[in-house]
Amino acid sequence: MKTASFRLRGWGYWTPDCVVEHTNAVPALLRRRVTPLGRQALSSAWELPETANARLILSSRHGEFSRTLSLLEAAANRSDLSPADFTLSVHNALIGLLSIAHGNHKGHTAIAAGQESFCYGLLEAIACLKENPDEPVVLIHFDEPLPGAFSQFNDPTEQPIAIALALATTGEGDLIQIDFEASQHKDKPSTSHSHDFLNFLTGNLTEGLSVGVNVQWRWTRHAVA
Repeated sequence: MKTASFRLRGWGYWTPDCVVEHTNAVPALLRRRVTPLGRQALSSAWELPETANARLILSSRHGEFSRTLSLLEAAANRSDLSPADFTLSVHNALIGLLSIAHGNHKGHTAIAAGQESFCYGLLEAIACLKENPDEPVVLIHFDEPLPGAFSQFNDPTEQPIAIALALATTGEGDLIQIDFEASQHKDKPSTSHSHDFLNFLTGNLTEGLSVGVNVQWRWTRHAVA
């Protein structure tokens, strides 16, 4: 079993049944360039005070796939491709826009690791903390069911989500410990690790578990006085 830990300095999120109200502080010009889900991801991260000066990590299984689908359909119909969709269809486009808007020069990384994209994005964020303990890290994760003809590959219970976490090695915030090991294949794999982690946070639980195809992830919260 492997173990890692971090301080959770802050977090924001959105789901379809979310009751959290975002301030819409994201500049209108930036909001207009991204998809509805992208706007929720940007808003979740924008409100974290660390975002302007943190190393940025983005994780997503599919990214803003609606852009890719639009390009594929245009190509199939021999129509002109949208310059905006083409420019912003790459996996790291959203986090690139965020870093530019904030004037953040700390660097950013985009992670895509299938169903376990959130967890591997979290490990990447922790690795960045280990490399530079004095530099905070903000992890942004978002995903939604595939649209159109690709919807046949969705899990029936899959739901959209956007979540942003501010991580640090010291300071205020709960200490979160992550234990991970090879799955024993006794339990059915989770549909969404990010939803499992969000339930762990919003439920103020001391422990949470998420089973992956290859790895089992356990989160433990150690409250700080």
